[in-house]
Amino acid sequence: MSIYLYTCIKLPKRSYPSNIKRIGNKMDSILNPLVGGLLIGLTATAYLLIKGKILGISGILTQLLFTRKRWIPLLFLIGLIIGGGAYGTLTNQTVAFPDDRSPLLLIISGLLVGYGTRLGGGCTSGHGVCGISRLSPRSIVATLTFMLTAIITVALTK
Repeated sequence: MSIYLYTCIKLPKRSYPSNIKRIGNKMDSILNPLVGGLLIGLTATAYLLIKGKILGISGILTQLLFTRKRWIPLLFLIGLIIGGGAYGTLTNQTVAFPDDRSPLLLIISGLLVGYGTRLGGGCTSGHGVCGISRLSPRSIVATLTFMLTAIITVALTK
């Protein structure tokens, strides 16, 4: 089964070297999403209990950049990078990106995303994972807005 990125790039089918044992079935099986969801839920709960704050990447990045207590946000972000890299290596994931992306366009896009997270009072991870689980009306509306905007964008650009 091929996967499409948000950039509408068709990824090649995965092939696994014979010396690496595959973890579970394909991503369309029930095991990987179930385990991933449980780990995200446990992490969000642990962060709320330890720090007393909602888990969201934009909030963690803000804590890292603008507070004196930087250890937990720094360790969390390092863990995201190491965890993603380890998963990609263990499952032989590859992502093909086009070379014709303008660096200026990428910078402008990043700034717009950052502005949007400040304007929306958080990012998709904070609203979608933690806000909805707390039945926050603000987070439900924000997540529906994110999803509707993404659906419309894909429909217009395809």
